[in-house]
Amino acid sequence: MERLTAKDFAPELLELYDYYAHGRINRREFLDRAALFTFGGLTASALLASLSPNYALAEQVEFTDPDIVAEYVSYPSPKGHGQVRGYLVRPAKATGKVPAVVVVHENRGLNPYIEDVARRVAKAGFIALAPDGLSSVGGYPGNDGKGRELQQTVNPEKLMNDFFAAIEWLMKHDASTGKVGITGFCYGGGVANAAAVAYPELGAAVSFCIVLWPPAQRRRRGEDQGASHDSLRRTGHPHQRRMARVRESPESGWHDVRNLHLSGRQPRLPQ
Repeated sequence: MERLTAKDFAPELLELYDYYAHGRINRREFLDRAALFTFGGLTASALLASLSPNYALAEQVEFTDPDIVAEYVSYPSPKGHGQVRGYLVRPAKATGKVPAVVVVHENRGLNPYIEDVARRVAKAGFIALAPDGLSSVGGYPGNDGKGRELQQTVNPEKLMNDFFAAIEWLMKHDASTGKVGITGFCYGGGVANAAAVAYPELGAAVSFCIVLWPPAQRRRRGEDQGASHDSLRRTGHPHQRRMARVRESPESGWHDVRNLHLSGRQPRLPQ
């Protein structure tokens, strides 16, 4: 079967999947409502499979790549869940200490995509640590649906502290220069923003796919978590903060995020 892309689906279906992916509706609710969009013999379950990530296709750096050394480690999180399992990847040919980056997953645990991102970071010459926020409940279960359910059961304050502990652990790591950055996706983007406020000494904080709603909008949406615009503005010098926003509908955003490149490490949009 030919691989489908975002343009092959109705915008309303993409938005429905976005609700499911971010935990606003459960799998049964998605399937019931997705039945309205079935076409060409595809069932609602088949639509869900087509919309779900294919981690094998997304992999860019193999676990056995000779340029990296990858292993699973455990690090302390005294204000979180005590001990956290993480995926640590180092450049194999580093001749001295190098900077480090914490890579934070979405709302479903340490999945194969995030591990691949950690390998990409290491291949670029940094130490990368991708914590598993589901360590306290047995770890990433091997599928995203169950992972989302598990992450909703984890104490959010302790979970945030687990990621903050990763920053502190890397700052003291023997192979690290002590200079640490953080990047995160979806839920992890919120963690990156919160870390930028909590740790002004961070070398960089890069947040993907998180919307910083103004306080009034957050109250209307029932959301009041993460770092606000004001708190980020108070952090660092003006040239250290860059924001880019996709203003179009979700299906347009999928296209733009998929084609996002940090060319020359310059921001796409002015501050």
